[in-house]
Amino acid sequence: MSKKTTESTAPPRERAFLVGVELRSEPSLLSLEDSLDELALLADTAGLVVIGEATQRLEKPHAGTYIGSGKIEEIIALVEDSLAEVVVFDNELSPRHLRELEKRFGMNVRVLDRTALILDIFAQHASTREGILQVQLAQYEYRLPRLTRAWTHLARQSGGASGRSGSHGGVGLRGPGETQLEVDRREINRRISSLKEELEKIRAHRERYRAKRKRSQIPIIALVGYTNAGKSTLLNYLAQSDVYVADQLFATLDPTTRKVNLPGGRDVLITDTVGFIQKLPTQLVAAFRATLEEITEADLLLHMVDVTHFNALAQSKAVMETLEEINATQIPILTVLNKIDLLPSPTAAREALEVFPGSVAISALTGEGVQEFLEVIESLLYKEMAPIRVRLPYDKGDLISIFHDQGQIIRIEHGRGGVIIDGHIPGRLMTRYQPYIVPKDFISED
Repeated sequence: MSKKTTESTAPPRERAFLVGVELRSEPSLLSLEDSLDELALLADTAGLVVIGEATQRLEKPHAGTYIGSGKIEEIIALVEDSLAEVVVFDNELSPRHLRELEKRFGMNVRVLDRTALILDIFAQHASTREGILQVQLAQYEYRLPRLTRAWTHLARQSGGASGRSGSHGGVGLRGPGETQLEVDRREINRRISSLKEELEKIRAHRERYRAKRKRSQIPIIALVGYTNAGKSTLLNYLAQSDVYVADQLFATLDPTTRKVNLPGGRDVLITDTVGFIQKLPTQLVAAFRATLEEITEADLLLHMVDVTHFNALAQSKAVMETLEEINATQIPILTVLNKIDLLPSPTAAREALEVFPGSVAISALTGEGVQEFLEVIESLLYKEMAPIRVRLPYDKGDLISIFHDQGQIIRIEHGRGGVIIDGHIPGRLMTRYQPYIVPKDFISED
């Protein structure tokens, strides 16, 4: 088959026009221009081809159409001239804003926001049953308040931004009447309830699996970081595995755990988790609760940072904000500056380390700096001890035993309800004892 014939059979990519809005009332980690560049990468990952963009700076969103009427007319003209089929906003649009914008742009142009685009990418990349269920839940919860008679692209979105069909549960809106909308709302609510029940079963299974891992006393490490920071590449290098890697946003969604041997001979379990991004949709954070709990239950977090990215600092802050949102910042964190093989000189690497105090610099691709990095991990897990005072109930015999085996006990006091222990434990164990910490001046009632 000739090259010309092959190319003609490939489905055409939808043409997208991007709209970025900077709100002075809602400061962003990235500048307007940088955020729009990131949106372009998201659009490309979703299968769209970007053919133009427009920006506007506002004090706050316009009550009816998010952006000003004059700007809308300007964009409509540009969309018509460029034959764009999709307009993508770099902000999450309220149901009202979405409805009004759809009216203004007409039936031949779809209007999406950043959240819908990210959900679409997740729908394309989810491969396991758990991942697919989580994406379905996030999509339905996003769509429910946005159902309108005009939203005929609802079914198309479920399989991809360019209209590919898929198994992600699209719902077709057939009729314009209020009765049909109510039917659709009931159906989506039913599916949301069903998905939550299935995901709760998966969450319970994960909890049992994590409890089993904890009993083995093998430390658990979670890789976190901005999307495309190199987490999967590092896991592949450390475990000699074949986790999927691609130079695109959200290449991997489903958590993958591998056993890794440290320099001193001890084993650790390292889990690769979903990448973060600024303005990560709240629906995704909620739907991926079972997956994100892999982070909150870890003994140590490795915060991967693409040191070559010009917005590395802002990306790092976005990750920390998400960790705060899921209550994971109390876990020890080691910042890992990745991709130093792409820096122009060793001086640039040293300067990066100054910007991120307490970090280590590596190349997950070439292995440069990885041996020293593993030694730091071993020190954090086994050598650095944190002072602590806890009151442990007697039915928490596993925690009492771990304190005796791995901690340093200064003073121990037995009472009717439990045991009070003063001492030091490895920092990696701190999260396990967090619920039982008592102040230094605590006096037993026994």
